[in-house]
Amino acid sequence: MSEPVSEKLLRTPLYDLHVSLGARMVPFAGYDMPVQYLLGVLKEHLHTRAHAGLFDVSHMGQVELHGPDAAKALETLVPVDVLGIAAGKQRYALFTNEQGGILDDLMIFNTGSYLHVVVNAACKAQDIAHLQKHIGNRCDIRVRDDLALLALQGPGAEAALKGIAAGEVPQTFMAGGRLNLAGIDCLVTRSGYTGEDGFEISVPAAQCEALAKALLAQPNVQPIGLGARDSLRLEAGLCLYGHDLDTTTTPVEASLTWAMQKVRRTGGERAGGFPGAGVILGQLDDATKVKRKRVGLKPEGRAPIREGVELQDAAGNKIGVVTSGGFGPTVNAPVIMAYVDAAHAAVGRKINAMLRGTPTPVTVVAMPFAPHGYKR
Repeated sequence: MSEPVSEKLLRTPLYDLHVSLGARMVPFAGYDMPVQYLLGVLKEHLHTRAHAGLFDVSHMGQVELHGPDAAKALETLVPVDVLGIAAGKQRYALFTNEQGGILDDLMIFNTGSYLHVVVNAACKAQDIAHLQKHIGNRCDIRVRDDLALLALQGPGAEAALKGIAAGEVPQTFMAGGRLNLAGIDCLVTRSGYTGEDGFEISVPAAQCEALAKALLAQPNVQPIGLGARDSLRLEAGLCLYGHDLDTTTTPVEASLTWAMQKVRRTGGERAGGFPGAGVILGQLDDATKVKRKRVGLKPEGRAPIREGVELQDAAGNKIGVVTSGGFGPTVNAPVIMAYVDAAHAAVGRKINAMLRGTPTPVTVVAMPFAPHGYKR
């Protein structure tokens, strides 16, 4: 009997460039992606914090919603204020299910003429089907497989972008617009997934390599892989879907209530009307309904404590589990995100992580672990 043939990995438009730059390629969300380059994960992480790093995030899904009813239609699927996103502004959002769980997290940018939506790579097929099923009759949904996506992150990102821009770059966090970069028409937002100042650049796939090379030619810009992207977002206290967020976790449990504007909450002008609104608004209105919370943890030792490690109280009862964990190069210490029973979620609470069967003291701390560098 022959072995089953594994599904062929997809490649982004930058695959050949990654290989030429010495990247170590690994499977990720169905794509062959660079986990690190010659610098290595630690130096790539620190370089991004100090200078500027270029990330290939072309595996993400990009979708346009066209039509006068697009914003109102999208609001029926997310617990955030879509109608209130001004032209040239972007907002973080969440697709929820009827139980209040999170189907995916996403970014919504209002171009002024349509909504540009970016969804996670691992969820994009189901997200597109979700949009088409529920609001496909209310707006024109255009899947833009012809677009690639780059992220330029770090305190040197603005100077690097200005080096190739014909026009003014977006000035503040979550602002954006069309911008000519190295002769290429792009959609640029001042945002990212590292906690640093920076930009995400939607570019025609056919011109992605030329743009990447132009950015890498700028002073102090290095290519950065998935390894450093993960440690950067973890230090920034940012969630990774499928790990810190899933269909059994509500936005309230995930400590993402900041993403839900007053207008969509109980008493708001457009309260509810999204999947799972009863559960989510019920938790917002009554804290006793929230049984667990996402928290940051700091261990006393220096041993990294990774996803899946059980958390216990002093009596040895299981009270939670680690969902993201590793070493934080910027803070020079292990960093952890976890879900714990609500009774143990207060900052300063001491609990135990069962590291290879041995109780290791950890303390609930405020996030982010490393300060955000967003330009407000």
